[in-house]
Amino acid sequence: MPDVLQIGLVLPDVLGTYGDDGNALVLRQRARMRDIKAEIVRINLGDPIPTSLDVYCVGGGEDSAQILAAERLNADKGLVRAAVAGHPIFAVCAGMQVLGESFHASGKLVDGVGLIDATTSPMQTRAIGEVTSHPTHAGITAELTEPLTGFENHMGGTVLGPGAEPLGKLTRGVGNADVAATMDLSDGSRQRMAEGAVQGNVIATYMHGPALARNPQLADLLLARAMGTALQDLEPLELAEVDRLRLERLR
Repeated sequence: MPDVLQIGLVLPDVLGTYGDDGNALVLRQRARMRDIKAEIVRINLGDPIPTSLDVYCVGGGEDSAQILAAERLNADKGLVRAAVAGHPIFAVCAGMQVLGESFHASGKLVDGVGLIDATTSPMQTRAIGEVTSHPTHAGITAELTEPLTGFENHMGGTVLGPGAEPLGKLTRGVGNADVAATMDLSDGSRQRMAEGAVQGNVIATYMHGPALARNPQLADLLLARAMGTALQDLEPLELAEVDRLRLERLR
């Protein structure tokens, strides 16, 4: 376990529109509540991206911000090297799209980072509202047992390729894509029920909230992966107010 857990907040100056910076704060606080020293390392647009941080968080933003983020991440390659080295990455909304193979922004097709086998195209109507799902237990999320909850707000429909698996099986909301409104797919049923993506050490989602405040088990899974241990080995935290909030949202 590292002496000080280092949490990388990736490009908060461009991908910080929707409060997803809070995911890094949640990770730091849940670590400190267990007497684990933790710090947030802010990586702004002009900064080199360190490859040796313990966990990375990528947030959401508008089209222009997405394009800037994709250009920077593709030029630097530090986040790609961090993923290859086995460090967990958590990406939300625009962050998920940027880490995919390609996405549409400002009327043009933009190359993504390629850490997720996924493409994003415009939908006819905006997906906005509560979104819930059951974890699929794909890849590194195998230990998750609790329902996932968040707030979605996006116009992009993300379709997963064979290299990626959904994070959750949708129970409410649009999730990754309104398949009927985007494209005709042979595996449309899989795509219609998909929320988020899991591939290698990358976990991505459309859940705002911030997602890790609304899904503490997911936060702890990322902490465990960052520290090289299992979720079950983390000291449990009893937080009644968090439990009440989850009940309200899941209802």
